[in-house]
Amino acid sequence: MDPMLTPAGLRAVPELSYLTAINVARYRAIMKFIYMEYQRLKYWLRPEEIYEGVQAWGVLEGYTQEQCLSDLESLKAWGNLASRHDGGRALSVEEYMRKKSQYLLTPYAIEIERMLEALEKVKGYGGSLETTYFDTITACIHEIRLSAMEFETGEALRNWEKLYEAFKTMHENAADFIASIHSIQAEEMMATEGFLALKDNLVNYLQHFVKGLQNGAYKIEGQLQRIGDGLRDAYLEKVLADELGKPRLEEGKSPDELRVELQQGWDNLKRWFIGDEQELSELTLLERATKEAIAKVVRSAVRLQERRRGGMSRRNDLESLGRKFAQLDSLEEAHKLAAYVFGLFPSRHLQGLDERGTERTDASTWDEMPNVRLIRTRSRKRSNRSSAEPMRNYAAKRESYREQLLQQLEEERAFVEQMRELGKVRISDMPLLKSKERMRLLQWIGRCTATASKAFITADGYRISLVIPGDEAEEDAILRSEDGNLMMRNYTIEVAGGEAAHG
Repeated sequence: MDPMLTPAGLRAVPELSYLTAINVARYRAIMKFIYMEYQRLKYWLRPEEIYEGVQAWGVLEGYTQEQCLSDLESLKAWGNLASRHDGGRALSVEEYMRKKSQYLLTPYAIEIERMLEALEKVKGYGGSLETTYFDTITACIHEIRLSAMEFETGEALRNWEKLYEAFKTMHENAADFIASIHSIQAEEMMATEGFLALKDNLVNYLQHFVKGLQNGAYKIEGQLQRIGDGLRDAYLEKVLADELGKPRLEEGKSPDELRVELQQGWDNLKRWFIGDEQELSELTLLERATKEAIAKVVRSAVRLQERRRGGMSRRNDLESLGRKFAQLDSLEEAHKLAAYVFGLFPSRHLQGLDERGTERTDASTWDEMPNVRLIRTRSRKRSNRSSAEPMRNYAAKRESYREQLLQQLEEERAFVEQMRELGKVRISDMPLLKSKERMRLLQWIGRCTATASKAFITADGYRISLVIPGDEAEEDAILRSEDGNLMMRNYTIEVAGGEAAHG
């Protein structure tokens, strides 16, 4: 579950006040010096030492020791410094009673200075795509599956820190690297000629990561799915016990807070590799983003190559090609040379329903009647019409279509009546059929097999049913028609009823 948001998490952060104060340069110099001394393991500093250290840099003109004392007290008020009374070197009571202090960085101030130090080194997104982290994660999870219940004191915490550090570093580096490919600097670099020299290495790098992702990460996904809730809870309890067993000089997080933090970390790990019901896993999204980055790199390289070729003169090539055409003796040879040089000319694809005269598979396309298609011009210029066009009359076309439809219905009724007179008839006993009758019979068989009752009723009330032969039935039959013979199963077809039956 997600960590609870408390009012303490929404408080103001006065420790950041020195970064936006009026005398920010003085505060930054003091904090920088104290932090550098902290890294040298020198923690408590006297005001004289701080003032001398800041003055040695020579960045603050006219800076006095009184101003340094005032700045130290301001930093203490904001919570960046802690102080204690320094009376160890006093030679008299008056000197001891005079206010003298030593200053120490607070934990908040240390983290702020670390953040500022890291920000100074930022030159871009950075990041990397390393597959070695997958090996570390795989080894840690494999150790959990085999030995989680047998971990000695401290081993569970060591395993968890190694596991989560590898997972966190891998995720952050990968996210930063993918973001760097989509940055403005990368876009500008991909538009330069020098990018072509880097293209192959970058594509190979991305492809290597995708292969490692597919080989290693999906193994991790499978191992995580095998870890049940009981084993997970037992492992996290051992990690919690190791964490609580560390000696602490300061008040830390409560056991419940640590337990929630560990559970959240495990859920993040599992969601990254496996996902949940609402969204895809981060693993899938990273693989998709990497493949899109490969496509983007390739597209940029292709655009650069096309731009480079576009500026080249083809005059010499065309003159040489023209001389070869001039040396040919026949038009047929010229056609062949043009086919080799230019290939096929751009074709146009026309969609529509082809009106075929036969269903024979061996019939050639050239033997079919042409299908006429009217093509409208794509020109945007409007033609000047000298006079208004009359309203078009489609009455003759509608009448022709009506007669054609009535003729088709009459032929269908005649065939249905013919089949009704035959009663139950098998395919092997069918008479010689016309081409249209054969097509209509196959349509009937298709409609019957598509229903559970293996039957259907026509618009005129005829009931057409089909009996499918069993596996032990005789061999397949041949349906004979004017345009050829069709071998098929020996169905039994029955036509019954009609308009009289419903009357």
